[in-house]
Amino acid sequence: MQHLRTLALLILLSLAPALARSEGVKSPPDDLASLVATAVANNPELKASQARWRMFTSKARQASSLEDPMFMFKLQNLVAREPFSFGGSDPQTAKVIGISQQLPFWGKRAIREEIAQYEADSYKWSLEERKLELARMVKETWYQIYAVDRSIALADKNLRILTDFMTIAESKYSVGQGAQQDIYKAGLEKSKMLDMQITLRQQRRSLEANLNYLLARPDSTPVAKIPDFDLPGFAMTSQQLNDFAFAQRPRMKELSSLVNKGSAAHRLAQKEQWPDFNLSFEYMFREAVNNEMTKDPGYNMFTVGVTFNLPVQRERRQAMAAEASSETAMALEELNSLRNSIGYSISDTLAQMERLQKLAELYKTGTIPQAEQSLESAVISYKVNKVDFLTLLDSRMSLYTYELGYCHALAEYMMKLAQLEALIGVDPADLQALPTPATDKQPHH
Repeated sequence: MQHLRTLALLILLSLAPALARSEGVKSPPDDLASLVATAVANNPELKASQARWRMFTSKARQASSLEDPMFMFKLQNLVAREPFSFGGSDPQTAKVIGISQQLPFWGKRAIREEIAQYEADSYKWSLEERKLELARMVKETWYQIYAVDRSIALADKNLRILTDFMTIAESKYSVGQGAQQDIYKAGLEKSKMLDMQITLRQQRRSLEANLNYLLARPDSTPVAKIPDFDLPGFAMTSQQLNDFAFAQRPRMKELSSLVNKGSAAHRLAQKEQWPDFNLSFEYMFREAVNNEMTKDPGYNMFTVGVTFNLPVQRERRQAMAAEASSETAMALEELNSLRNSIGYSISDTLAQMERLQKLAELYKTGTIPQAEQSLESAVISYKVNKVDFLTLLDSRMSLYTYELGYCHALAEYMMKLAQLEALIGVDPADLQALPTPATDKQPHH
């Protein structure tokens, strides 16, 4: 008997994990902030952008470096009839060593470094802009999953209620107080709801796969049910948000860097009108010559020289200046276009957020409670034959539509808030803690 009890205990212990899984033990819900951090840390596109920024940062460090000096060794004025005689036969024969260094005109190296640094900065801000876009996409997908989860829950609830309605209709029909058409109508609505369930579950799997793609994790990773939330308070004017966007948005800083890069390139083109220099030093080792023809003590000699190019190719340098001016003008116009786009997008997003907030409040405090009361009254009236079944069904479907609209209004509001964050470059929840930015300054050019 003792052995049987021991065996039974071992079987129960081995089945415990399976029983826990069968009971639907769920992992705790993910935290949105941690998911955004995971996406920023793991996303391959961001890693590629970061590597590109580091590459151009390294190029900036190279831009101001001098060219390597050139070392020279030569045997000078060897006698052709005695090619292996390196001295002692002719006073002009010498062994020469030398060194030379290329030096650009004063100021060119600093401007080249400035150009390279502005270009590296533009890639840095491009990386930060990409992080904002990725965070927006993660948040939008997160709240889309929330809306689908709530839609699935409402569909399940509606199916249970429709089943109860069918039971009531069948009971009334069995005693001759209802029509068989009521049963068919309830069954048809139930079939529609089952079809909606199938569609919603497919949408859930697609959104889950999209979120896992953004997080660069296996597409089969489950996403737990997203908890409910309250709409955050928000009270900032569009002008305040514009000021923050012009000061904080990485894309603004990226274009400003490109404007400054074009301005520096134009100054470099003007500097190209001045020559570059090459400094050289040579030392000649000579040997004494004492023969019938010549007597030479063989003193060593040295040569110091400077060479420089003649900047006579004016057309090429004018083209360089025109190229730089066009680059600056292009970046400036893109910057102006972005300012206009930000202003319009902020105003439009705020208007939509205000509408969604009021709509959600209306659903919560007015429409849904009234629809619930209407449904309750219809149920009571139907049981005593004061309203027909279609009125009862219409009351239920109206309440379902309002509940669905409420959860979608909440999700859309939060998605608009995520878009606003990407527009500004700062989480709107953190704006209150930031000092008011100074008036927007034009980039140096």
